Amino acid sequence: MENLENIVGREKEIHQLGKILESGKPEFLAVYGRRRVGKTFLIREFFNYRFSFQISGLANAKTKQQLFNFHSSLSRQSILFFDSQPENWLVAFQRLIDHLETIESTGKKVVFFDEMPWFDTPGSDFVMGLEHFWNSWASNRKDILLIACGSAASWMMNELINNTGGLHNRVTHKMKIEPFSLREAEILLTKKQGNFTRYQIVQLYMVLGGIPYYLDVVNPEMSAAQNIQALIFEKTGFLKNEFFNLYRSLFKKHEIYEKVVESLSTKLYGMQRSEIVKASKINSGGTLTKVLANLEESGFINAYVPIDEKRKNTQYRLSDHYSMFYFKFIKNHPYKGENVWLNMIDNPMARAWEGFAFEQICLDHIAQIKKKLGIHGVFSKNVVWKGATENNAAQVDLLIDRRDQVVNLCEVKFSLGKFTITKDYAEKLRTKISVFKAVTKTRKSVFLTFITTYGIEKNKHAKALVQNEVTMDDLFL
Repeated sequence: MENLENIVGREKEIHQLGKILESGKPEFLAVYGRRRVGKTFLIREFFNYRFSFQISGLANAKTKQQLFNFHSSLSRQSILFFDSQPENWLVAFQRLIDHLETIESTGKKVVFFDEMPWFDTPGSDFVMGLEHFWNSWASNRKDILLIACGSAASWMMNELINNTGGLHNRVTHKMKIEPFSLREAEILLTKKQGNFTRYQIVQLYMVLGGIPYYLDVVNPEMSAAQNIQALIFEKTGFLKNEFFNLYRSLFKKHEIYEKVVESLSTKLYGMQRSEIVKASKINSGGTLTKVLANLEESGFINAYVPIDEKRKNTQYRLSDHYSMFYFKFIKNHPYKGENVWLNMIDNPMARAWEGFAFEQICLDHIAQIKKKLGIHGVFSKNVVWKGATENNAAQVDLLIDRRDQVVNLCEVKFSLGKFTITKDYAEKLRTKISVFKAVTKTRKSVFLTFITTYGIEKNKHAKALVQNEVTMDDLFL
């Protein structure tokens, strides 16, 4: 564990890995999270690249190719000699057992399968071989730590974590690797000698999200806008074609997933299931249920159950920052010429998108918002909301419905300076609050809460209406 100083954040995961490593029983750890989120880096750095056996699956390979990959990897790492490629996964895992039994160690023997879902090719019986390895041998050894890592969340959940067959309840620990928070993104960019303001870090996060792989290619010698231009809009941009790899590497029948995501991108505040069916032309059945569940588990969408808890009205919202940016500014927008993004950042479409993207950042950082409000330990339901009376309609960027009989009705505003509440806007806020109270019939206190970049001007309207205030800096807590 000599390389922990190279790891940004991940404190909980590091603590969990330490406990697992020190346990006196066999351990089976499932590590999952979306593509590029840093799963492999975390495991390799924590164990200082020292494993009793490690292997990474091959994307889009056939069974024979995966078995050759296994054979060559084992041959390099073992003192044993294997004269031929294993004919199936039962033989392959038996050879792994033979190899591990040659290793003398006082601690855990760590076996690391990276991108495990890729090994499970059609008809390969990979899972059967894995069952044989764990049930017949590894589960009887106190010195074994098996780490299964994968980006395909659906496979990791169905075949390992929620397996109903021979691997039922065999996974002893699961670890979902989440994108970086703003604070962690700031630490990473600072380590790269970047001199970005927090405003610029937020601008980068709007496009790249908290994905370490994306943030790590940011050029510290360029501004946020210049980086977006270089990474996405230049012919040789590092992330120019990222979307085409993103969903294809995670999901079989990726076209269906892309249809759902594209449909959600057309309605920034989200859709109910019936609206997704209409927009995507996908039947409302088991397939759509599975697609929505997999997209949510993989971190591409969020599902918000209304405060009335009627699940049939669940609102699905696209939450992946890169995907949102792709559909808004890349797909079907063949911008040409130099400095496309640099010349676009001040136009109304870009400003409107920044406002929405900042709202999504706030939804990503509810824990930090609650910490600023002093309610970190108070249970709450956090939802987006819209409703209407006979005469007025209202939409709320974020509702924090608290157990202590308070609702924070949050207005999110992204601006270059302090935000000013005008007389007309103050009236709209009063209407919004009254519509919310009328529709929900809440008996709780409603606190109008502003979340802004640099705060609000303390004029008479702000003093009369606003109970709480959260600024951009608070999101970095």
